[in-house]
Amino acid sequence: MTIDHRIAKLGDLPLQNGGVLKGAQLAYKVFGAASPGRPVIVYPTSFGTTHRDLEWLIGPGRALDPERYLIVMINLFGNGLSSSPSNAAEGQRGGAFPPLTMYDNVAAQHRLIADLLGIGRVALVVGFSMGAQAAFHWAARYPDFVQRIAPICGSARTSHHNVVFLEGVKAALTGDRACEDGAFTARPGQGLRNMARVYAGWGLSQAFYREEIYLRLGFTSLEDFIVRDWEARFRHHDGNDLLAMIQTWQSADIGSGTPFDGDLLRALAAISAQALVMPSETDLYFPVEDSRREVAAMKAARLLPIPTIWGHRVNNPAQNPDDAAFIDRALREFLAEP
Repeated sequence: MTIDHRIAKLGDLPLQNGGVLKGAQLAYKVFGAASPGRPVIVYPTSFGTTHRDLEWLIGPGRALDPERYLIVMINLFGNGLSSSPSNAAEGQRGGAFPPLTMYDNVAAQHRLIADLLGIGRVALVVGFSMGAQAAFHWAARYPDFVQRIAPICGSARTSHHNVVFLEGVKAALTGDRACEDGAFTARPGQGLRNMARVYAGWGLSQAFYREEIYLRLGFTSLEDFIVRDWEARFRHHDGNDLLAMIQTWQSADIGSGTPFDGDLLRALAAISAQALVMPSETDLYFPVEDSRREVAAMKAARLLPIPTIWGHRVNNPAQNPDDAAFIDRALREFLAEP
């Protein structure tokens, strides 16, 4: 595969919960040219994705226009490009990979942006799902550094219900015979297929299945959709990488650690950035009501639900151009606000 990204070497990275990530590396891709006064947009990736999966939001004439902005897409730890169990330093590969929080991700991202790239302020942090959680963390941890955030289908703290959903995903994955004592000694087969089938029931809404949208997409049956869409999505992943990202997702909480000491409302109130929070109206694990409560606790936040039956999968423009257009239009208007 052609290398289309850069690697930032951060050295040994101290972690929020103790311990160290040895030889930490962040994979990132830059769009647009750096120039004095050009606004900067940070775009973290999401669960099970790399920057390649999410580049659809970037392009001339779109909200994230590289001719107007310097856009830095950053791969989350655990996704196989940034430091992950599959590529970690000797002694931390596989099941020996240390548990990472979203705070650890964002602290490393801030080092990349501020120290290595020399950027003094960010105009926008935008992301989907875990990328949305990263956006919340950026605003809470670096309030003077971030002007705007646009969390899409994500939360400031992973809810208990979301944790339970992920426990189901994890149980399906680790049921593979290649998993021993909670870690994989070989690439999973059946476990990945099991995980995909659990995810298929949660990633899309009841209405999506009721209206048989998958048939309009060219699939011949429900089973064909599950196999050729959902199973295909996870087939290439490393099992330990997925477990690492699940752990990060489950523990995501902008109130964790100092200075908020677990107080979510205090952390939300500390966010001074303008915020456009966009949940999907039919998301089964980041529901609108959770976003509504978070927005109510923030200083300058606006709630804009995405009217869709695509559930959590509103970030797939190849299959769902209407939602892609809605998101692009909302971001363009948000960036144009004074």
